[in-house]
Amino acid sequence: MMRSLLVLGAAATIAAAIVAPGHGGGPALVTAALVVGLGAPALAVARVLGERRRLGSLRRQFGFATAVAVGLILVLVLATARLMFVSSHDALVISAIVLAAGIVAMHAAGLVAGPAARELETVGSALRAVGHGERELHLGGSAPDEIGALARSADAMAEQLAAGERARDAAEAARRELVAAVSHDLRTPIASLRLLVEAVDDEIGDEATRQRYLRTMQTHIRSLSAMIDDLFELSRIEAGDIDWSIREVQLAVLVDEAVDAMRPEARARRVELLSELDTGGLTAQVDPERIQRVLFNLIRNALRHTPSDGSVTVRAEGRPQGVEIEVADTGDGIAPGDRPHVFEPFYRAGADAARDSDGAGLGLAISRAIVETHGGSIWIRPSERGTRVRFSLPR
Repeated sequence: MMRSLLVLGAAATIAAAIVAPGHGGGPALVTAALVVGLGAPALAVARVLGERRRLGSLRRQFGFATAVAVGLILVLVLATARLMFVSSHDALVISAIVLAAGIVAMHAAGLVAGPAARELETVGSALRAVGHGERELHLGGSAPDEIGALARSADAMAEQLAAGERARDAAEAARRELVAAVSHDLRTPIASLRLLVEAVDDEIGDEATRQRYLRTMQTHIRSLSAMIDDLFELSRIEAGDIDWSIREVQLAVLVDEAVDAMRPEARARRVELLSELDTGGLTAQVDPERIQRVLFNLIRNALRHTPSDGSVTVRAEGRPQGVEIEVADTGDGIAPGDRPHVFEPFYRAGADAARDSDGAGLGLAISRAIVETHGGSIWIRPSERGTRVRFSLPR
C-alpha cells in the first residue's frame, strides 16, 4: 500500500512540474489534484480486481493492467478539458490517440503474455510429471527472466531428485546385500553349533570326541564374536560414534610394531614377512591404535592369500603431502573385475567368494573407513604379481 501511495505522489508531482512552466501554479495544482483524485481510485480498483485468482490467465492480467492505465489517462484528459486549459478539440485528439495507443498496448500485452503463459504451462506440466515419477525434464530455460530461472530450477530439482533416488536405491541394494551376507555368515556356524550341541547332549562318541566337539564350538563362537565386533566397529566408525585419539606418531615405529606382532603367524604359514621403511619424515597426526588395526587387517589378509614360501612386504614412504603405506604380497592377486568391490563389507573375491574361508570380509571395509576418517584414501595398486594395497595419510 505504501508503495502505491509513493508512486501516486511521484506521478502527481511530475505532472504538476510539467504543467506549471506554461500555465502557472493554478493549473499545476489542479493537474496534481486530478492525478491524485483519479489515480487513487484506479489503484484501489486495480488492487481489488487485480488478484490473479480473479482474473485468471496472464493475458487477462496484462490486459487488465493496460485497461486501467488507458482508462485513467482518458478520464484525466476529459477532466482537464472541462476544468481548465485544454480545448475540446485537443481533448478529443488526445483521447483518440490514447485510445488507439491503449488498443495497441493491450495487443502488445497479449503478445508478451502469450509465450510467458505457454512456458509456465510447460513448466507446470513438467512439475506434474515429476510428481508422477518423471526425472528427465530438459526444459532448458535459456530466457534470462524469472520464467527461465523457474525452468532451470525445475531441471535442477529433477536432477537432484534423480540423484537422491539413485543413492537411495544403491543404499537399499547395499543393505539387502549386507543382510544376505550377514545371514549367510551367521547361518553356517550357528547350524554347526546346533549339531554339535545336540551331539554332546546325546552323548554321542567318547570323551575325546566330545572334547573335540567343544573345541570346535569354541572356534565357531570366537568367529561369531569377532564378526559381531567388526560389524559393531564398522557401524560406529561410519556413524562417527568413536572418540579418536589423534596425536603425532612416528609411523616407522608403528609399522615395525605391527610387523613384529604378525611374524609368528607368518612363520606358521611359512611366509616371509618383510618391511621397507624410509629413514625419516614418516610422521603424521593419527590415532595409532586405529592405524595399527588397518596394518593388522592388511597384513593378515596378505598372509592368508600368500602361498608357502611366498613373501609379504610392508613399505612406508614419505610424500610431499603425507605418508603412503603399502602391503604387497606374492599371492594370486585380485581379478580386475573384483578390485572396485574389495573394500565393500562382506565382499569376497576369487576363491573366497564361496564364503567358506576364514574371516567375514569386513577387514578391508573397516580399514577403508578408518583411513578415510583420517582424511586419507586406500586403493589397490596395479601389480604384475600378487596384490598391492596402499593407503595414504595426510601430514
